[in-house]
Amino acid sequence: MKRQREEGAALLTVLLLVAVMSALAVSVLDDIRFGLKRTGNAETVGQAQWYALSAETVARARLARLAGQNPQRTPQGDWNGRWLLYPIDNGVIRARIADAATCFNLNSVVQGASELWGRRELGLSQFVALLRALDISSRDAEVLAEALADWIDTDGNRSLRGGEDDAYVSAAPAYRTSGTLLSEVSELRAIRGFTPDVYARIRPFVCALPTADLSPINVNLIDARKAVLLTMLMDDELDPKAAEEIIRSRPEGGWQTVNEFWSNPVLKEHLPSNTALDQVSLRTRFFSLQAEVDYAGSEAVMTSLFEQSAAGPIRLAARRWTLEE
Repeated sequence: MKRQREEGAALLTVLLLVAVMSALAVSVLDDIRFGLKRTGNAETVGQAQWYALSAETVARARLARLAGQNPQRTPQGDWNGRWLLYPIDNGVIRARIADAATCFNLNSVVQGASELWGRRELGLSQFVALLRALDISSRDAEVLAEALADWIDTDGNRSLRGGEDDAYVSAAPAYRTSGTLLSEVSELRAIRGFTPDVYARIRPFVCALPTADLSPINVNLIDARKAVLLTMLMDDELDPKAAEEIIRSRPEGGWQTVNEFWSNPVLKEHLPSNTALDQVSLRTRFFSLQAEVDYAGSEAVMTSLFEQSAAGPIRLAARRWTLEE
């Protein structure tokens, strides 16, 4: 009996060891399986990103062709904002090139150089004019404009209606003003006064270009929905409805010269300052690229910003692996 009990105990021990080893084997195999899956996912995501980067090469070639058609004017046509599809093995690339400068440049409320930004009165007044054209009260428009300038400028001097660090240190969590140019429009959400309602109202008309230059408006590419940008240039002297009519009456093929655009009788009545006159252009300096890739079950999204100077190569100014907000 004693021997039988010992043999039974030994058998139970062996069975327990077998069960433990089986459980360990299953766990190891699961780890291997998930590891292989993660590796495969990383490979397909990486390949999708490489395909997205290839869209930049296509975009550069497309922009070079556009510039070659007429160096003085960016051609009109269906290229602006048009989605293009490029089939690939196990997927597709979707890409869209668009004018990225027919908007109010939020960084134009300051002037200067890196680490030394100060407020620019003309940029501030244009931003106020744009906000008023979007049915924001004059007082609120001035508060928002000065808050934006104080956020970007590098001094610690609080403007009358703006706010420096002291306006944000009481927040939870506390933070400070940036003291540099905005890199994207979504940064407005951190600035006092730019509520979700205000942000949604102004978002289609503003941008954050990588320069503090005054907003360059290509009047041949602007559509009637953004005609308030003309009201902005005219310091709120041009009614938004009249601005829409001017854009809708644009000649087929666009204005051939800037002087032809300004010769419109309605515009001649309210010509802006010489500086604002120079903001109107027929040539686009900044272009955006949005690329979306579906590849083998993985996705990659990329937005790029190109700068095309009057003389020189096309420069990549910014790249993000997200959609522009």
